[in-house]
Amino acid sequence: MKNNWFNKTTKETLQALNSSNEGLLHEEVAQRQQQYGKNELQENQGKTPLELFLHQFKNPLILILAIGALVSFATGHLIDAIAISAIILINAGIAFWQELKAQKSMQALKDMAAPMSLVIRNGEVIDVPASELVPGDMLKIQTGDILAADVRILEAHNLNIDEAALTGESEPVEKHAEALQEKEIPLGDQNNMGFMTTIVTSGHGLGVVTGTGMQTEVGHIADLMSSTEEVKTPMQVRMDTIAKSLMFVALGVVAVVAGIGLFYGMAWLEVINTSISLSVAAIPEGLPTIVSIVLTMGSVKMAKSNALARQLSAIETLGSTTVICSDKTGTLTQNQMQVMKSYDGAGRYWNVSGEGFDLKGEFQPAGHQVPANESLEMMMGLTVASLCNDAEHKVTNGESQVRGNPTEGALLVAAAKVELDLETLTQKGYQVIKKFPFDSARKMASVIVKDGEGNHFLAAKGAPDVMLNHASGFMADGKVLSLSPQVQGSQALATSPADECVAGYHQAIDQFANDALRTLAVGFRELDESQLDKKYEELEKDLTLLGLFGIMDPPRPEVRQAIEDCFSAGIRTVMITGDHALTAAAIARDIGIIRSDDDKVVTGAELDQMDDDELYAICPNVAVFARVTPEHKLRIVKAQQHNNEVASMTGDGVNDAPALRRADIGVAMGITGTSVAKDSSDLILLDDNFSTIVKAVRQGRQIFDNLCKFIRQALTANVGEVSVILFAFLLMGPEMVLPLTPLMILWINLVSDGLPALALGVEPEEQDLMERQPRKRNASFFGNHLGSRIVCRGLALGGASYLAFSWSLGAGHSEMYAQTVAFAMLIFAQLWHLFDSRTFTTLFRKNPFTNKYLLGAVALSAGLSLGVIYTSMGQAVFMTEALQLTHLLGIALAAALPTFLLSGVKEVTKIKWL
Repeated sequence: MKNNWFNKTTKETLQALNSSNEGLLHEEVAQRQQQYGKNELQENQGKTPLELFLHQFKNPLILILAIGALVSFATGHLIDAIAISAIILINAGIAFWQELKAQKSMQALKDMAAPMSLVIRNGEVIDVPASELVPGDMLKIQTGDILAADVRILEAHNLNIDEAALTGESEPVEKHAEALQEKEIPLGDQNNMGFMTTIVTSGHGLGVVTGTGMQTEVGHIADLMSSTEEVKTPMQVRMDTIAKSLMFVALGVVAVVAGIGLFYGMAWLEVINTSISLSVAAIPEGLPTIVSIVLTMGSVKMAKSNALARQLSAIETLGSTTVICSDKTGTLTQNQMQVMKSYDGAGRYWNVSGEGFDLKGEFQPAGHQVPANESLEMMMGLTVASLCNDAEHKVTNGESQVRGNPTEGALLVAAAKVELDLETLTQKGYQVIKKFPFDSARKMASVIVKDGEGNHFLAAKGAPDVMLNHASGFMADGKVLSLSPQVQGSQALATSPADECVAGYHQAIDQFANDALRTLAVGFRELDESQLDKKYEELEKDLTLLGLFGIMDPPRPEVRQAIEDCFSAGIRTVMITGDHALTAAAIARDIGIIRSDDDKVVTGAELDQMDDDELYAICPNVAVFARVTPEHKLRIVKAQQHNNEVASMTGDGVNDAPALRRADIGVAMGITGTSVAKDSSDLILLDDNFSTIVKAVRQGRQIFDNLCKFIRQALTANVGEVSVILFAFLLMGPEMVLPLTPLMILWINLVSDGLPALALGVEPEEQDLMERQPRKRNASFFGNHLGSRIVCRGLALGGASYLAFSWSLGAGHSEMYAQTVAFAMLIFAQLWHLFDSRTFTTLFRKNPFTNKYLLGAVALSAGLSLGVIYTSMGQAVFMTEALQLTHLLGIALAAALPTFLLSGVKEVTKIKWL
C-alpha cells in the first residue's frame, strides 16, 4: 500500500482505498484482514538459549582448551581435565549470560502502539483493537490519541500531532486535509498525514488508514532495525584478533615441539603431555573472564557518572570514538521551547535567560537600560500572549511542566519571569469570553477579553508578516502610532514614526530568523459591545502591534563545553537531525559544531542525490545533516564507518533506532528517550546530558589503557610459561623434564597472575589521557610496541624460571622440587613485572603506592601461592614440595632482576620496544 498519499486529494484517497466517510463494511474488513494481516509489527526469530550457549564454543581459545581437556581425560590427567573444563564453562557461561540479554527493540515498538482505536464501520462509530485495523478504515482522531496506523487526514480541526520521536521535529505539527503538490516531501513536512505511534496533542479530526503493520512508517523503521547488521565493536574485533593469534601460536608451538619430540624418539604419551602443557601455557584462560570483570568495574564507575552501559564491550569503544553523530532535539537541545529574545515597538531588544520551561531566568536588556517590566508595550504583549493561550503551566514536585502546545507554554513561562501569570491576571479581573483558535489558513489566533473595568479588547498573536498586514498602528513608549501619514504644517512627512516602527519590526524579524528563532507577533484591538458577536474575519484587523517574541528549543547549557572538550580530544561532533537546515545550522554554530566556513550543512534531499562514494568523500567535512530520514541516518553512520571512523550515534526517538543499532556505540537518552531507542543502544545517559558522553569517553579511554596493561601482564606471563617449557625441550633434549605441570600453569594464569591483574583495572588514568588523538578502528592492542615488550619481557621471565629449574636439578634436588622452584620463580617474576605493566613508560616513573588495590592483590596472590607450596592440600593437588626458606628468599629477589634490568635499560636508552 506504499503510495504518495500526501499528493492525493481526499476524494482520490478514498477512491484509491475503496472507502467512504461511512467506513468499511464488516465483510470488507474481514477480507482486508486476510489480505494485509494484523496491524502488528513483525520480528525475526532470534537464537534459542541453547543455540546461544553452543555459540560460545566457537571461540578459538575455548576450542583449544576443550581439546586439551579431552586429551587430559584420555591420558588419565583427571585433575587437569576437570580444572580446564571448569575454566571453559565459566568463560562460556559469562559470554552466554551477556548475549542472553537480547535486544528488545521490536517489543518496545509494539508497546508504543495504541491498544484500541475509534473507527467508523457500517456508518457506526465503534471501538476496535488497534491490531484489527485495515487500510481503508475511517479513524476518528481526538486529543490524547496515539495513532494506531498511518492515516491520510480527511478533516482537521486545530489538529496538532507530536511527531518528535518519529521525525525529530521539536514542535507538534499542525495538520490539514489539503493535497500537497511536491512529489518528494520529507516525512516531517507531510502535514496532511498522520503516522503510527505519534501523539495527538490538540484538536480533532478524521483520517483514513493508508498503511498498517509493517507497511507503516514505523513498520519501515522496524524492518530497518531487523535487517540492520550489528557491527562488532572495536573491542570485540581486537579480542577476536588476539584469540586467533593465540590459537595459531599455540598450534604452531605444539607442532614444533611435537616434531622435535618425535625426532628425539620420545614416546607419544610424553609428547602429548608436553603439548597439553604448552597449549595451556599459550592461552590466558582467565582472559575473557578478567576482561569482563574489568569492563564491569568500568560500567559501575560510569553508572555513577550517569552513563549506563547495556553492552560491556561498548565501554571500551567509547575511548576509541572518533566521531559522535548526535541527534539535535532532546540531545543537544532541551526539547523544551523557550522565549530567547523579545522586541517592542520602541525598538528595544531583550535577551531572555533560563532553561526551557524552568521559571528561573530574566529579561536582560540588550543595548539599553530599560527593564522589561518598565516597557508598557512589552508587559501588554506578555499579557496578550498569556490570555491568547491554550497551554497550561504548573510546577509539580519542584519541576516546571507545560501541558499543551510547547510554544504557547514558552510564552507563559516568559510572562512568569516578569511575575505575570494567568492567576494574577484573573485576580485583576481579566476574563476570556470568546476564542478564535489558530489555524494554518490565517496563521493567527485571537480571543475576546473582558478586563477588570468591564472594557473589551481582542488579544491576538500570530505570524509576524500576517500581523503586520492586519496592523493599523503600533505602541511605542506607551503611545499608539498610526500608519496614516503625520502632517506637520502643510507638508506630510516623508517618513512617519509609524513607518519607522514597520522598518524596525522587519529588521527584528530578519534578525530573529537569522538566529533560527520561531517568531510570533502580539497585538490588540479595543472593542465595544456591538462588536462582540462579530466573526474573526471582521475583528482581526486594525490591530495595534505590541512586540515580537523569538522562540526556539535552546541548546543544553553544558553542551558547548562538552563539544569543545570533544574537539580537544580529537573527536568530531556531527549533528544529524530531522529538523530544518536553518534551525539546525544556527544551533550548530552557537554550540561549536560548525567552527568554520568549511563545515558543510547537507540536507536529506541533497543526500538522495548522492551515491555512496560521494557521501564517503564529503563526510569528513559535514558538520550538520538536516531534514534526514531514518534511512539517511543509517546511511550516514555506515559512511563514517567506511571511512574507518569509530562512530557513536546519540538519539532519543524511534527514528534514531536503526542508526543506534548500527553504530559502533549507540547512546540513548534515559529520560526523554523512547523505549525503542534505549533497547537499540549500547549506552544510556541517565541524565540526558550530552556532557556525560565526554565523561564516558574519558572513562572508556582509561579502561582501554588498563586493558592494555592487563593484556600486557597476562600475555607476558603466557610467553614466560611457554618459553620455560620450550627452553627445557630445546636444551635438555630427549631427557627433558617438564618445568611446569598443566595445573601449575592454570594456577599462575588464574590466581597468581589473574588476581593482581584485576587491580590494573582500577589503575589511575595517565596524565595525557584526553590529549591524545583517538584510536582508529583498526588500531591493535599490540600497537605502540606493546607486542615487542610482551615477547621481550616474557622471554626474560621464562629464561629466569628455566635457569632456576636447571640449577635445582643440577644441585641434586628431586624433579618435583625443581618444578616447585620454577613455579615459584615464575610467580614472583610476574608479581614484580606487575609494577612495570601499570605504566606505558617504566616503573621508575610511577609511584608504586598510588594503587593500593594492586599492593593488596600482590600480597594476596603471593600468600595464596605460598599456600600451594607449603600446605599439605596444595602439595597433594599441585604436586609441589616445600622450599627451603633460603631458596625461597633467593627466588623472590632473583625474580625481580628481569624487570628491573630491562626497565633500567629502557629508562637509560629510551628504547621503545623494551
